[in-house]
Amino acid sequence: MNYRYLGRSGLLVSRICLGTMNFGMKDWGCDKQVSSKIIGEFIESGGNFIDTADVYSDGISEEMLGIALRDHQRDDLVIATKSWFRMGDSPNSKGLSRKYILEAVENSMRRLKTDYIDLYQVHGPDWFTPMEETMRALDDLVRQGKVRYIGCSNYYGWQIVKANAIAEHYGLERFISGQHLYNIVRRDIEREILPACADQGLGLLCWSPLASGFLSGRYERNQAPPEGSRISYRKNIDIPRYFSDAAFDVVDELKIISNETNKNLTQLSLAWLLYDQRVTSVIIGPRTVEQLNDSLHVSEWNLSPEQHERLANASNFSQGYPMEWVDSSYANISGIEEFSPGHFRHPMDRN
Repeated sequence: MNYRYLGRSGLLVSRICLGTMNFGMKDWGCDKQVSSKIIGEFIESGGNFIDTADVYSDGISEEMLGIALRDHQRDDLVIATKSWFRMGDSPNSKGLSRKYILEAVENSMRRLKTDYIDLYQVHGPDWFTPMEETMRALDDLVRQGKVRYIGCSNYYGWQIVKANAIAEHYGLERFISGQHLYNIVRRDIEREILPACADQGLGLLCWSPLASGFLSGRYERNQAPPEGSRISYRKNIDIPRYFSDAAFDVVDELKIISNETNKNLTQLSLAWLLYDQRVTSVIIGPRTVEQLNDSLHVSEWNLSPEQHERLANASNFSQGYPMEWVDSSYANISGIEEFSPGHFRHPMDRN
């Protein structure tokens, strides 16, 4: 297993992160026995990074993870969880207010059967709570020893910068990670969010790196997903999100490279993300031990630059404005220097 530093911190995490949203999920999830086997196999392989959230299976995912962790050395692991979604009927059982954050972290620690959380992440932006209130509450948790590091998820690029600017101004803990939707067919974050993470020293954690299984190659153009598949239970979310002719073009290119490399489509899709050094870890969500082991093949294996470029080109992704303007105009302010200064980094530099 290879490890990467999580953003601008000294925390090393496995570049494969075990996601637990499937744990306890009705219809397309796995039960307590299977989840414990998955966790054991993951840790045995060298994985040390496990991600969950209070909302997953309405708290059951955290509970199942807490039970499974009794058989392992807690301090050797990096356990991440999140809060933001509504978790109760009372008016304040949601969001990122000081009241709710302090209650949510206590509930997560109780379910996880631990007295600290390594990475505590806000699961989404709260438009109603001042960001200063949220950042100070998170800082208090770090100073109390209940949380080691803090991160965000599903934030806009400007919110990432604003949150860390507030932390810098008031001497508070900064975000070290951003967890976002990112895969070969959904590259939206490359426009603003990924550059913001790199600029602010946040390690990127990719959720849905396989597009809810779409990139496994099991789906066909102009056909409904097979019954029993995860997407068949989430048609209203995943079909609009992932199914398109351009996305199937990516799958076609994956199949060609699969024949050349003897790696399957899952492994190639994960390796495409990990090629980018701004990506710290990809969050996989296996339902079986077999699915886990399939993904773990890329814990150390990498795509070649040529293979990465072919897949990037197959997605036909456009950066749009302002990147197209910057690229067409950049020569106007560059070219006479002997070399670029050390602080310079092109927004699309992946190394």
